[in-house]
Amino acid sequence: MRPGDALARYVAAASLARMADGGAVVAVVLLATTRGDGGQAAGLLGACLTAPHLLGPFIARRIDLADDGRKVIAAACLWYAAALAAAVATYGRVPLALTGVLLALAGLCGPLLTGGISTRLPAIAQADARGARARAASSHGANEDRSSLRRAQGWDVATYGIGGTVGPSIVAAVSAWATPALAAHCLAGATFLAAALVMRLPYAAPEHGGNPQAVPGAWRTIALIARDGKLRRTLYMTVLVAFSMAALPITAVQMTGRLGIPLAGAAAMTAAYGIGNLSGSIGVMLRPLRGSPDRLMTMLALCAAGGLGAIMLSGDWRLAVCLFWLSGVVNAFFFAATLAARTEYAPANARGQIFLWVAALKITAGSAGTATAGLLTGWDARTPLLTGALLIASAGLLSALDRNNTRPRLLPTQKN
Repeated sequence: MRPGDALARYVAAASLARMADGGAVVAVVLLATTRGDGGQAAGLLGACLTAPHLLGPFIARRIDLADDGRKVIAAACLWYAAALAAAVATYGRVPLALTGVLLALAGLCGPLLTGGISTRLPAIAQADARGARARAASSHGANEDRSSLRRAQGWDVATYGIGGTVGPSIVAAVSAWATPALAAHCLAGATFLAAALVMRLPYAAPEHGGNPQAVPGAWRTIALIARDGKLRRTLYMTVLVAFSMAALPITAVQMTGRLGIPLAGAAAMTAAYGIGNLSGSIGVMLRPLRGSPDRLMTMLALCAAGGLGAIMLSGDWRLAVCLFWLSGVVNAFFFAATLAARTEYAPANARGQIFLWVAALKITAGSAGTATAGLLTGWDARTPLLTGALLIASAGLLSALDRNNTRPRLLPTQKN
């Protein structure tokens, strides 16, 4: 396999899978709405698809136990495609409860399409780094492996942005041209193609060394995260940043009144945030992050808090658009740092579960952040921004104190 081939296949597979995961909810809601079933049915079906994501960490152990993790992820893609297609094809012909069950079965596979695929990054980075060293006859193996991994994580961040924007856009376009059902079937086809691409990624031997008992269960994994300072900081900073940054789209709508601009200005600010995320991921690709992910997360979290504070104080819509873009860039860099932390600090025999625990709690925190922002804007558009800035700043300062408290202390004889 030529250098870059593995990463290209990964980017294609991850983009297709995350595009389906990001667009399926929109397709299902449109399907229920256009058939006249009302908002209650649409919300219920959408929840059937998204709520099972919380169970992802309990399924993730299959990746760590498998002799070939690619097969688990590919099977999840196929299951997702089949369940989604079946739910859409039978909608209106079977009881609503059965459609909900089919969507829930698809939703159970959702975490493996998002966080699960990221567990393949170390093997891909090693394959590409080996190819690059062979071409250049380089001796800087460890540094090149790490640089390749950080660059791959930049691409991974970009695939989340692609999935979250392209997926719903395709659904909207196909629904307008044809029907939401056809849009959902297109997403199912994309997931089917992702399964084929996943199986063409580099093979990585299982980390349990032939002893499945060495792979911890879900609750032991949570206990492991709580005990390990670096993983603990990764979890709570990821959750609090996701909770706080989720307020930006809601805040953008409310800020139009304060800035005296049309509601279309909210779309400009939200788009600037999305473009900033893509810009940041491109930046990580071109210049991979350097240094300790633990320290990078603290620094970038404090930058994110500063960005929210600056948006809160901005009085000009042009400045606000620029600050939304800058917040997107910082968020992309922070996300890349969390991916690096999960990869470098997680024990190899529990990496899949740790990836999915953090991912599941991040998604939950983002949803809670959006709902909370909607409530807080009833008082003032700046309240969610102030709350988010204080939460993130507190997380950053807590992480710095936590790191200092867990740092090994030298004995007096060792100092000399």
